[in-house]
Amino acid sequence: MKKNKKDAATIWANSFLFPNIVFVLTDLKYKKMRQFFLFSALSLLLFSCTNNSKNEKIKASEWLLGEWVNQSKEGIVSENWSQPNDSTLVAGSFFIKEKDTLHFENIALTEKDGELLYETTIQGQNDDKPIVFPLLSETENELVFENLQNDYPQKIKYQRNSKSVITISISGKQAKKVVSEQFKMTKIK
Repeated sequence: MKKNKKDAATIWANSFLFPNIVFVLTDLKYKKMRQFFLFSALSLLLFSCTNNSKNEKIKASEWLLGEWVNQSKEGIVSENWSQPNDSTLVAGSFFIKEKDTLHFENIALTEKDGELLYETTIQGQNDDKPIVFPLLSETENELVFENLQNDYPQKIKYQRNSKSVITISISGKQAKKVVSEQFKMTKIK
């Protein structure tokens, strides 16, 4: 009768991963099966421990979700952000004076191939096609987008001041002068 020697892998597998399974090395078939089983188990363990970084930039931008309002003597600026899927945030942005809507735009914040894009569509401008602002920089509390080809603005910045206050800044050149506007927004929903 042949005496089986237990190798280190069998001892480790029997004592650590599979205490209720006894591997018998009586022939090559069982040895191959054991190797396949160990390889599969280790592969599963490795892949289950990897960090799924899909749409991490959108996830890091979810602090924008909700309804944000700035009310001043000039009128009301409002942005209402929602999340239709795991790679996109969308918003409607309004500027209302008295009962008239003076400005309206649709905004989409999308993550494509690991890149975050700010796309704005304003009816009657740019042939009703979106204007794209790629992400220039980001921190935990700030998103900065830039499109130097756009007439105005060339830069759009969202800064989180607290859970209920953000500041939206737009800037760029108009008539060869640097212009900047800021809107301090309060979350109402």
